[in-house]
Amino acid sequence: MKYYLIAGERSGDLHGANLLKGIKENDPDAEFRGWGGDMMQSEGMDLVTHYRDTAFMGFLEVALNLHKIAGFLKKCKKDILDYQPDVIILIDYPGFNLRIASFAKANGFKVFYYISPKVWAWNQKRAWKIKANVDKMVVIFSFEVDFYNKYGYQVDYVGNPLMDAIEAFKPDPDFKNNNNLDPSKPIIALLPGSRSQEIVGMLDLMLTVRPHFPQYQFVIAGVKNLPASLYEKYLVAQQAAIVFECTYDLLHVAEAALVTSGTATLETALLNVPEVVCYKTSAFSYAVAKRLIRVPFISLVNLIMDREVVRELIQDELNEKQLVKELGALLVGGEKRNEQLQSYAQLRENVGGAGASERAGRLMVGYLSKNKGNV
Repeated sequence: MKYYLIAGERSGDLHGANLLKGIKENDPDAEFRGWGGDMMQSEGMDLVTHYRDTAFMGFLEVALNLHKIAGFLKKCKKDILDYQPDVIILIDYPGFNLRIASFAKANGFKVFYYISPKVWAWNQKRAWKIKANVDKMVVIFSFEVDFYNKYGYQVDYVGNPLMDAIEAFKPDPDFKNNNNLDPSKPIIALLPGSRSQEIVGMLDLMLTVRPHFPQYQFVIAGVKNLPASLYEKYLVAQQAAIVFECTYDLLHVAEAALVTSGTATLETALLNVPEVVCYKTSAFSYAVAKRLIRVPFISLVNLIMDREVVRELIQDELNEKQLVKELGALLVGGEKRNEQLQSYAQLRENVGGAGASERAGRLMVGYLSKNKGNV
């Protein structure tokens, strides 16, 4: 069968790649085309557009790029019509994917959604739109089942696919030597994000703490889909080292981390690294988000645990004084370190084990195969 997938950011690319593996296990003749990144392409997907070209973060940033987004939507719709897939699989990325869902449904295509948009966090009325346009929703958080039930919409819960990636991870025993890191200095990892505007907005703030912790080396988790020039000034000034495309290895040797809000906050916790969650956007985007968001936390760790496990420094709270205070409390000997690590153990129990990607792939192939795609 022919599958068309759409992921619009780095985490979606990771989960999409693992989903492709799950689909191939159950449909060896599967053909894939779509939007995503290097990881999905490496699993055999014919890549139409890379997510680095389509990733816009924040209400203002989206508003300023409406013309570009309209062009991407037009390109995607035409490509779907030309490809004529058996199913379109949407992966998170709601601003774009919900528009494609409406188009696909109107044109008679089967629509599956993997990793629900966070409709439970804000603009909950979008659940009605999902119910109307998505044939099958596969979710990764157990509480999402109850949320969609309120709208009379049955979804499939498969567990969290991050555990597939984490349990498959094998640490590099020579990681520090291979990356020219000082073996005698403990490491503080900096995970600024995977979008250009995140790098620009976050690294300067994160590195304000460096003079307060001279006994540590600061190492940036870099991504190769962004221009190397974004990181150069930090390397030239010797403020930090950088490693590319090996975030899990970096976290494996880190004592603590500063992490931009997103999927990386959950990855860091599941890898048992104490962290401070950082988030800052434009004043306009923040003002809009503050009015719309209906949940008490922004990090997945706290949302899953339904309490504050990791400290979230948001907008004006994200400053040198607060960063120094919270990071210091998480280093060895800090007053919050053991408490956070103990909470991580419960978090791992709540998230569950590996196998979500295979379960999701098996479900989707099964739904399509049943009565030749009549779900």
